[in-house]
Amino acid sequence: MSRPPRVAVAGVSGYSGGELARLLLRHPGLTETAPTFFGREGESATLTYLEDIHPSLAAGGQDAFCKVHPFNWDHVADAGIEVLFMATPHEQSREWAPEALARGLKVIDLSGAWRLHESSNRAVYKLHDKDPIVAEKLQAEAVYGCPELHRDAIKTARLVANPGCYSTSIILGLAPLVQAGLIDLECGIVCDSKSGVSGAGKAPTSKTHFMYAADNLSAYAVFGHRHTGELLEQLHLSSEQIQFTPHLLPIPRGILSTIYVRLKQKTEAAEINTVFRTFYQHSPLVRLHSSPRLPQIQYVVRTNFCDVGFELSSDGRRLVVVSCLDNLLKGAAGQAVQNLNLMCGWREQEGLL
Repeated sequence: MSRPPRVAVAGVSGYSGGELARLLLRHPGLTETAPTFFGREGESATLTYLEDIHPSLAAGGQDAFCKVHPFNWDHVADAGIEVLFMATPHEQSREWAPEALARGLKVIDLSGAWRLHESSNRAVYKLHDKDPIVAEKLQAEAVYGCPELHRDAIKTARLVANPGCYSTSIILGLAPLVQAGLIDLECGIVCDSKSGVSGAGKAPTSKTHFMYAADNLSAYAVFGHRHTGELLEQLHLSSEQIQFTPHLLPIPRGILSTIYVRLKQKTEAAEINTVFRTFYQHSPLVRLHSSPRLPQIQYVVRTNFCDVGFELSSDGRRLVVVSCLDNLLKGAAGQAVQNLNLMCGWREQEGLL
């Protein structure tokens, strides 16, 4: 774009929406075009303020100034919006994206509505399209918004499907090895991932309230987590070749994925290191750790980085990869802004460091 676009966030009331608002309000490319904020469908029909929903975003010594409007398409048109971030539930994003594109907007969707091209993988979301023909055309057009994999396609996309948080951590840990053909896929890949409670969203549930989550660690959605399809499609693997098990950590935010693979043949650590560094040489938001130092959640929380490191066994065949990120930033809002930067022709890390 030759000038800064007018952007809006639909669904600013959620955790990811709040982080997205914070990043956009401070983005150096948007100083002349303040973002517009909308609530989710069904929320209060009256005007409110961002500072009331997310008090941490209040400007010191000033009255509330960031309005949050009830969502409607007329207001989107009147505000001249050109890029719409959807931090909305999957069903809502699936319904609104076709309308947004028909109105000439570009969409960056943070939900899972448009991430999966295979209907069998997408079935986990139980989505229902009003116009299946239009939806299938848009699905074929949607670009999976992982810049490290699809940087060039994102630059010209109309519809970007922001990746899931778990899947981002695992894909970034595995993609260099898969592309290099180093993994013995017949032995299978095991992905053991642990996430803070904010990954479940803002709406409280019996599994995320304090009395359940505190002093606890629990596995869930074994063989059925909705991010599994992203791993299969983006890494070009079959369900028999990878096992992903998520766990709930008693912390607010952050993901640590420990990935176990067996290599096809004996390999030196230096070769593994070269594979990762070559793959990510143009990826400013991936930080690589050198053995024996491994990533930790405390290194990435409240940053827009994904940290990746590994340890290789003495026999040169067994490899453990550790990948860490903040699920609300590199796993959601930060990656969405990274995609905006690519679409606008800005530096990929603009406003994220």
